[in-house]
Amino acid sequence: MADADPGKIVNVHEAKTHFSKLLERAHAGEEIILAKAGKPYAKLVPIDATPKAKRTPGGLKLTGEIPDSVWFDPMPEDELALWEGKRLEKHGL
Repeated sequence: MADADPGKIVNVHEAKTHFSKLLERAHAGEEIILAKAGKPYAKLVPIDATPKAKRTPGGLKLTGEIPDSVWFDPMPEDELALWEGKRLEKHGL
């Protein structure tokens, strides 16, 4: 993390001492890098406070009818053979 802002890097000892202040800074939108023995170790970031829209089932509206043939037509013989492994047997696999 060579491009990290040195003002945002906080060692573990300092983080323990000033944890509530660091939480306030993160809550205000700042990303703080926590370091252990001077090496970046973890990141303290704000949580996105915007609530996500609640999902409701049945939201997908079809624009047209799906014909039953999509689901119920018989499979072509050559494709069926692949599913049953017959082509593999033919080639000795």
